[in-house]
Amino acid sequence: MTLTASAPPAVDTSGECEVRLMHPDAVARVQAALPSPEAVEAATERLKLLADPTRYRVLSALAREELCVCDLAAIAGVNESSMSHQLRLLRAHGLVAFRKEGRMAYYRLASDTVRPLLSPSLLKG
Repeated sequence: MTLTASAPPAVDTSGECEVRLMHPDAVARVQAALPSPEAVEAATERLKLLADPTRYRVLSALAREELCVCDLAAIAGVNESSMSHQLRLLRAHGLVAFRKEGRMAYYRLASDTVRPLLSPSLLKG
């Protein structure tokens, strides 16, 4: 039995530049305006928090009104222990804040900065 090598499949490069750096001034301007590596890391960590369905539901609910832990657990379909864990993560990243009223903890969005990321219009492709 003889094995023959086949050519690798052709790669479509029609959408790529044939020149490596055509506009060095534009590249320099954009690079100077980009966020610092630390800011990029912080932003991507926050976006990862939104990628979890439970946390996304929680933040979406809190964008409407302040809610207690047990109500958030019911909305998200998880037990209160799981909800408390999710809320601790969101609190640690500054996305939610809470207040105590007796034995109840009520959560709200910590700021309006997360609201645009919860917009249904972002999800339409």
